[in-house]
Amino acid sequence: QVQLVESGGGLVQPGGSLRLSCAASGSIFSINAMGWYRQAPGKQRELVARITSGGSTNYEDSVTGRFTISRDGAKNTVYLQTNSLKPEDTAVYYCNAVIKLQTMGPTLIYWGQGTQVTVSS
Repeated sequence: QVQLVESGGGLVQPGGSLRLSCAASGSIFSINAMGWYRQAPGKQRELVARITSGGSTNYEDSVTGRFTISRDGAKNTVYLQTNSLKPEDTAVYYCNAVIKLQTMGPTLIYWGQGTQVTVSS
């Protein structure tokens, strides 16, 4: 059983910052990639940022230069540093991980429960 547990969401004023964390636990052989998605009310879930096991990153255009994704491989944890937050960043942020449970097994996708980020004055 694999669990992804997120933390760090909350209410912040425009221009503020938050640091989101997501820790994966369970019987994990390897993690190919981890990422953050978000879903605002009435909108589809969208990729915010992603980082591979090799350290390659990609970002959604609107967060480039404001958000930074990083990971601690030893802790199976991914972080999202969000700076210069805007009201349009308000959403539920979900952690995502692509995981292998066994050396010859398939890659599986896991999701966290989500953490609310609200940007408002």
